[in-house]
Amino acid sequence: MLRGLSALLVILVGLGAIGVYLSAFIVSQTEQAMVLRFGEPQAYGETGEDDKDSVTIKKPGLYWRIPIIDEVAFFDKRILDLDTAPQELITSDQKRLVVDAFARFRITDPLLFFQAVRTEARARDRLGTFLEAGLRRILGSASFQDVVRDKRDDLMGAITGIVHQEARGLGVRVVDVRIKRADLPEANSEAIYQRMQTEREREAAEFRAEGRASANRIQATADREATVIIADAERKSQQLRGDGDAERNRIFAEAFGKDPQFFAFYRSMQAYEKGLASEDTRLVISPDSEFFRFFGNLEPRTGATGSAAPAQ
Repeated sequence: MLRGLSALLVILVGLGAIGVYLSAFIVSQTEQAMVLRFGEPQAYGETGEDDKDSVTIKKPGLYWRIPIIDEVAFFDKRILDLDTAPQELITSDQKRLVVDAFARFRITDPLLFFQAVRTEARARDRLGTFLEAGLRRILGSASFQDVVRDKRDDLMGAITGIVHQEARGLGVRVVDVRIKRADLPEANSEAIYQRMQTEREREAAEFRAEGRASANRIQATADREATVIIADAERKSQQLRGDGDAERNRIFAEAFGKDPQFFAFYRSMQAYEKGLASEDTRLVISPDSEFFRFFGNLEPRTGATGSAAPAQ
């Protein structure tokens, strides 16, 4: 009898534990929940401005439900990411552009979210459609330069506003939309790269040609100036040489006028020095030649006092 009561008690305790386990659920700090009875949201005793707050459990903690009859749907409170596949679009200046964008959103109305899409996967599909449409609408009306550089922030703000307006019916709020990458298609990029390379090569050739032209001009100017300087120097040197020769001739003329015999003797000595300078000099000249006239005795000449000079 006691054994039967003990077994029954154990069974009851086990069933109670299973009932508690099936009845209790925990809402964490990052979640909000709704209790669904046969698929319909149930008020959970929380009061708010409308029925939406009464069916949503927003405070973290331990809560209860009726096992088997009630289900619990959990929704994330955090900001969620939406990443779309790159898509090709045409800007207002007829430039093809491949845009890879992403969005961030938050579930703000769990009841409306549950009624509209139920799961995050379906919500991402709907939001992806809204995002692609917003990108085509806004970026298609902007120029390539505005998208790539000048007005990207303004365009992102406009796209965010459009996607948020479309997503309000899903119970979510779109926080931000950003472009990860905005490039030309691969074929266009290769063509532009080739065109840029050709343009740079052309500019380099122009710079080299200008450099060679400048070098030739500088070289020609330097050669001309060097020729002018050398010619001027030669002119001055010839002038100085002529002046020196004239002065020398004048001095020689004065010396010759003062003492012609001594001048003749001096010039003859210079001729001997130059003509007999080398050791192997050979002269075949008559001894009584005019060239050797000073090798013999000089004729005595009368000085200023009338006395005869001794013979040399």
